[in-house]
Amino acid sequence: MTPITPGSRLTAADFDQELLILFDAYVHGDMDRRGFLQRAEKFAKGGVTAAAILASLQPNFAAAQIVPKDDSRLKTETVTVSSPDGSGSIKAYVAKPANATGKLPAVLVIHENRGLNPHIEDITRRIALDGYIAFAPDALTALGGYPGDEDKARAEFAKLDQAKIRTDFLASYAALKARSDVTGKVGAVGFCYGGGMVHFLSTRLPDLAAGVPFYGNHPAAEEAAKVKAPLQIHFAGIDERINAAWPAYEAALKAANVNHVAHIYPNTQHGFNNDTTPRFDAAAAKLAWERTMGFFGQHLRQLS
Repeated sequence: MTPITPGSRLTAADFDQELLILFDAYVHGDMDRRGFLQRAEKFAKGGVTAAAILASLQPNFAAAQIVPKDDSRLKTETVTVSSPDGSGSIKAYVAKPANATGKLPAVLVIHENRGLNPHIEDITRRIALDGYIAFAPDALTALGGYPGDEDKARAEFAKLDQAKIRTDFLASYAALKARSDVTGKVGAVGFCYGGGMVHFLSTRLPDLAAGVPFYGNHPAAEEAAKVKAPLQIHFAGIDERINAAWPAYEAALKAANVNHVAHIYPNTQHGFNNDTTPRFDAAAAKLAWERTMGFFGQHLRQLS
């Protein structure tokens, strides 16, 4: 791998692909920290330790922030959604244009497997600036919310009752759609874990106006027949863990005549849209985001 220089902004090209695969396994709970450090040791050269390699792969939220928390163009708040059949309640970060008059379409924003971290809050604000009410629940609410540390967040995430969390996101969708400032047109976008949640919601919500999963796990093929929402699905080119299941689910979507389009971004890593980490791919992320917002514009701004 490329030598680590303090303050430098590394990219996926600076790391051996085997190391990136190891990190993906670590991020998704298939390997603990000790296991990663042991296996990353062979890449530790020139005075760079395995711990330094791990640190270099972790998010840098401040460097990647695009829309500040106090941006005067937006109004933000935290709301609590009742979820009596799930975790009891779930908190959500909400952003909308400050000068909005009348009702707006809305987007449910679903995080990765670390809860509502600063990156997803920033994504939420970016969507709001495009004229939407953006609504980002935190699945870690029942455990105290995002803890401010990515490793702690992953550890807490593994403790969640996923059946309850799925119910919490269904409740979040219902609460968002019922808001007095929402037109009734609600879409959903999610990343990694959140991409899988968008897929799940699309099988449970016949009135979901549009779904955009980024590199998320797919439902079982038999679930495809339940999907009524148009889907725009984004894949990293180098992401066998997710991509292997796609052909079967794609065939099921086609058989069910589901309106869907899939985009694969060659030579990109899982998480390529996340601009806080070295796996970020600027060109692919820009294209994917343009497609995402165009898709929402097509499906959420039409009132008929």
